Amino acid sequence: MPDINTDIRYLKGVGARRAEYLSAMGIDTVGALLRFFPRGYEDFGNIKSIFNCVSGEFVCVKGRITSEISEHFIRKNMTLFKFSVYDGTGFMQVTIFNNKYLAAKLHKESEYLFLGKIELDRFGFNMSSPEIRETSFEGIIPVYRASANMSSAAIEKLVREAMKDTEIEETIPESVRVGNRLTTAAEAIANIHFPKSREALLRAKKYLVFEELFVLCTSLMLLKGKRKAAASAVINRDYTERFYSLLKFEPTAAQKRAVKECLSDMASGRVMNRLIEGDVGSGKTLVAAALMYNAARNGYQSVLMAPTEILAEQHYKTFSEFFAGTDIGCVLLTGSMKKSEKTAAKQRLLCGEAQIAVGTHALLSEDVEFRNVALVITDEQHRFGVNQRAALALKGENVHTLVMSATPIPRTLGLIIYGDLDISILDEYPRGRAKTDSYVVTSELRERVYNYIKKYLDEGRQGYIVCPMVEESEQTAGVKSAEQYFTDISAGAFKDYRVGLLHGKMKGAEKDDIMRRFASGEIQLLVCTTVIEVGIDVPNAAVMLIENAERFGLSALHQLRGRIGRGRYASSCIFITDLKGDNINRRMQVMKTTSDGFKIAEEDLRLRGPGDFLGQRQHGLPDLKIADLYADNDVLKLASMAAANLLEHDPRLKEPENAALRQAVIDMYKKLNEN
Repeated sequence: MPDINTDIRYLKGVGARRAEYLSAMGIDTVGALLRFFPRGYEDFGNIKSIFNCVSGEFVCVKGRITSEISEHFIRKNMTLFKFSVYDGTGFMQVTIFNNKYLAAKLHKESEYLFLGKIELDRFGFNMSSPEIRETSFEGIIPVYRASANMSSAAIEKLVREAMKDTEIEETIPESVRVGNRLTTAAEAIANIHFPKSREALLRAKKYLVFEELFVLCTSLMLLKGKRKAAASAVINRDYTERFYSLLKFEPTAAQKRAVKECLSDMASGRVMNRLIEGDVGSGKTLVAAALMYNAARNGYQSVLMAPTEILAEQHYKTFSEFFAGTDIGCVLLTGSMKKSEKTAAKQRLLCGEAQIAVGTHALLSEDVEFRNVALVITDEQHRFGVNQRAALALKGENVHTLVMSATPIPRTLGLIIYGDLDISILDEYPRGRAKTDSYVVTSELRERVYNYIKKYLDEGRQGYIVCPMVEESEQTAGVKSAEQYFTDISAGAFKDYRVGLLHGKMKGAEKDDIMRRFASGEIQLLVCTTVIEVGIDVPNAAVMLIENAERFGLSALHQLRGRIGRGRYASSCIFITDLKGDNINRRMQVMKTTSDGFKIAEEDLRLRGPGDFLGQRQHGLPDLKIADLYADNDVLKLASMAAANLLEHDPRLKEPENAALRQAVIDMYKKLNEN
C-alpha cells in the first residue's frame, strides 16, 4: 500500500522510464503526484440535447453512433474520420482529424460523450475534433499540465491509481479546520482531481488554498520568532527630538511613526528585524539617520551598506550634512578609495572615533572591524544576497537590522514577501517635492517630444531617455536599443547637447563615472536602460522619455519615473508606445493618472499576476501550487490570523495535533532556502 512518501517508481503503472518523465515535471513521490493539481477541467456532466443546442456553443452531448466510421484521405498527413451521432432529439455529424487510434476505439451503435464546439450549417449540426469519453466518465474530468512524454490522460490514470489506497494526512489542525469551516484533506484531494460536483470542487479548492497559505504563514511567523533573539545592545534612551532639532524641515508623520516603531524594537531587549518600505523620495534616509543618531548617543556604532559606490557616496554626504556641528563621526568605505584612505577609515571604526560607517561591499572585508556596532542597515536590500546581509550583520553580535526598499510591494503581499520582518511603511512625501506630469503618446509625435525635452535642457534642466534593450542584436522589431539610440540622437536631434550613455553591461567604474558626470551637470541628457532604477538623487533632472513603455511592468515604470521630480522643478515623464490593446491601454492609463506607488503595485499585481510581479527567485517566495496571492487575499488574511492564534498557544508546534503541520513547515523551510 503506497503512502505519500512512496517513491513514484513504485506506483503501479509507472516504472523507471515514466519515473524519469514525472521527475522532470517535479513529481518524485506519490504525495507530489496527488499535489499535482489539474490546470483545468472538462465538464462531461452538463449534458445538453442536440435539439436545444445553439450554433457556436461549447457543449457536452451524450449520443449513440449511428453510422459506420468513414475514413477520408484529404492530402498527405491529413486524414479525416466521420460519423453520425443521435441523442434521441436530433443528429449531428462528428469529424476527427488525424487520430486513427481514437477512431479505431469507437463502435457503431455504442453510446459516448462528446465535448466540443457545436456548429450549425445547411446540412445540420456538426462537431469537429471533440473530446470523446465513454459514458462511465460522465462528470467533471481533470486536465493536467502535460509534457512531451506524459499526456494529461496518462497523468489522470496514475492519479486514479494513487488515490485507491493512499492515506491523505491532515495538515491543518482539527480546531483550525473546523473553525474555518473547511472540508477534510482526503475530500479536498479527491474532489480537486475528480470533483463530484461544481460545489465539491469549490470546497476542495477552498481547503487547499487555505492549507497552502496557512503553512506558508506559519513558516514565516516561526522564522520571524527565531530572529527575535536577545539583543546585545539595548537603545533605551530616546534622543529623537534632539535629532529633529538639527533639521531645517519638519519630518512627515509617516517618518516619525517609522522612527518610533524602530526605536521601540531597539529598546525592547530583542533584536530588531525591520523593513522600511517607501516610495522613491518618501524619506527613508532620514529614518536611517534618526536611528543612527540614537545609536550614537547611546554609545554604539551603526553601519549602512549601499549597492553602488555613487549611492554610498550620496548617503555619506547626506549623513555628514545631518550631523554637521555634532561630535558624531562618519566614515566612507568603498572599493575604489585609496589604500591610505581605507586604512584611516578602518582605524577610526576600530577605535570608536567614528560612530557611523557608510559603504559598499567593501564593508564586508575581514579586516573591517567595529568597536561596538549595534545597528546594520542595508539600502535597496533586494540588490544584496542573503549571505552578504548576514556577513554584514556578523560584524556585531545580535545586532539590530534594518533593510530599506524603494520598491513598493502591495499591502496584500507584505506578510508573504517580508513575513520574517516587521514592516514600517512610508506613505507620505516630504513637503516641497515637485509634481511630475505624465503623458502617453505614439512614436508619430517623437519629434514634438524631442522639442519638448530641448525646452527643459535649454532652461538648464537635465533629462533621461530610457530604452528597454542595450544592444541592437538584442532587438525585436520596433524595440529601441540604448546603444543605437545614443548613436542616432548624438549625431542627430541632440547633436548640440551633451549626451551620455549608461547601461548594465558597462563596468562598475565606468557606470559610476557616467553617473557622476550626470550628477555634476556635465551630461545634460542621459540615454540609459533600467540601470538607473536604483540611482542617486539628481534634483536638476526634470524630464524623462521612456521608449517602448509597454515592455516594462507598471512598478518598473514607476521606479524609473521616480528618478525625476526630486528637486523644486516641475517635471514631465513621457511614455511612448505604438501597441494597442485593452491591457496596454489600462496600464498606460494607470501611469498617466496615478503617482501612488502602492496603488500602482496593486494594479501591476492584478494585471501581471504574482509570479511575474515578484520574480520568485529574487524574493525567495516558494512556488504556490494552487493559491493566488491576489485573488485569494481574503483567504490569506484568515490563514494569517489562524497561524498567529495557533502559534500563540503552541509556539514550537510540539502538540501532537500539530505534528503534521510541523513537518509541512520543515518542508516549507527547505523550499524557502532553495529560493
